[in-house]
Amino acid sequence: MPHATTDDGVKLYFEETGSGTPVIFVHEFAGDMRSWEPQMRHFGQRYRAICYNARGYPPSDVPAQSSSYSQARAADDILAVLDHLGIEKAHVVGLSMGGFATLHFGFRHPTRALSLTVSGCGYGAELDQQEKFKGEAQASARMLMEGGMEKFAHHYGYGPTRVQYQNKDPRGFAEFVTMLAEHSALGSANTQLGVQGSRPSLYTLVDQMRALTVPTLVLTGDEDWPCLQPALLMKQNIPSAALSVMPNCGHTINIEDPDEFNRLVGAFVVQVDCGRWPMRDPRAVSGSITGMKS
Repeated sequence: MPHATTDDGVKLYFEETGSGTPVIFVHEFAGDMRSWEPQMRHFGQRYRAICYNARGYPPSDVPAQSSSYSQARAADDILAVLDHLGIEKAHVVGLSMGGFATLHFGFRHPTRALSLTVSGCGYGAELDQQEKFKGEAQASARMLMEGGMEKFAHHYGYGPTRVQYQNKDPRGFAEFVTMLAEHSALGSANTQLGVQGSRPSLYTLVDQMRALTVPTLVLTGDEDWPCLQPALLMKQNIPSAALSVMPNCGHTINIEDPDEFNRLVGAFVVQVDCGRWPMRDPRAVSGSITGMKS
């Protein structure tokens, strides 16, 4: 079974397909590498497509202590997979928890990223929502440890930004909930405590955003309410960032509308590979509204 080993000895299971420029996919909390199947099949026809299970998600290792999980480790685990595969640079594509990891990978290891796709990134980011989000992460961890994974999946899976997927594709949504119920309760609880509930607010990272020059695509669904304002924050402050909002979509955009997701990410990656991805023109952020002096 292929795996990469992190600097703290955790084994991460991965799969790959195709050849060419590497693209690595980083999954969300409620998903795993199987969530990227539409992207692995699509991008694997054109690129070396790679996905892996985060720590806490079997068949990757499930460290017993929540101290083994953090936002920094989530970003560095991407690096561990790339290092194991001997990949110097890759396009990094993440959703939600994976989107946060992708953004932090750009902060921590910018020379190893060809580009960053930061999608569905923003849960709990707004400063006035931090305590509420941390409380919900702790409640999730308690439910996982006391009620088990199946009970949790049938609660968490029907959240306010996932019902869009259920309404659009009941069969795909049922598969998503079934796969969520197969996760490790311990690994999921520790991820809630060590990663989700402990990560810094995006609003405290503006200086790091302004220093980021890696080509970046920010993606969100227009009904992914917790991610809309944070998406604007990243667009406004990352000088290499573009923002795309997918219509009538909730949180799980890569499987809710895989064709549109693949189209947007594919066009972005091609433009980066052609050397045509722009930095923001300073004239676009002048103090004037129209360009005319009053």
